[in-house]
Amino acid sequence: MRGHTVSVVSHGWHTGLIIPGPVLNRAIPELRARFGDPAHYEVGWGDKGFYQAQEITSGLTLRAMFQSEGAVLHIVALSDPPETYFRGEPLRSTCVSDQELKSLETFVANSFSRDRDGAVAGPRAGIYGDSAFYDGEGRYHLFNTCNKWTAKALRSAGLEIRPMLKLTAGSVMGYLERHRRSCATEPRDESR
Repeated sequence: MRGHTVSVVSHGWHTGLIIPGPVLNRAIPELRARFGDPAHYEVGWGDKGFYQAQEITSGLTLRAMFQSEGAVLHIVALSDPPETYFRGEPLRSTCVSDQELKSLETFVANSFSRDRDGAVAGPRAGIYGDSAFYDGEGRYHLFNTCNKWTAKALRSAGLEIRPMLKLTAGSVMGYLERHRRSCATEPRDESR
């Protein structure tokens, strides 16, 4: 039964995955220590230099596409519902089962770099809201973008999305628009 909502927000060229706060707090206790108990987290993955830059230049863009120095995760704690927090930005939601949510939790948790003791690496100041950057796993490049990472996360949660074909925010959002799954509720016992 699918009873957990996950969402994706589009920031133009970049997508962020929105998942329940307790899920990530369970998988990554350092987040709870930093953010407390938010209702949701937005998780974005991207190039270390480009994503954290104060000013975007063509040099940073080319370096991210062809010579990335590594990946980071941007974590934003959301106390408001995603549709309120991201009012005016495209937001698409779908539902996943307990097992699919657990798989998504594992995927996201494995996206964080860890030190020798197993602790996540970071945090550093984030871009907006109550947010922070953490070192990420994987290598960003022209064919492995934030949008492809979001698609891989959705695939880990049981959606039949093809990450190889999802290089743009529009392609991820379009997929969710066409393949949204409703949340199921427990069947009512009519015999009572």
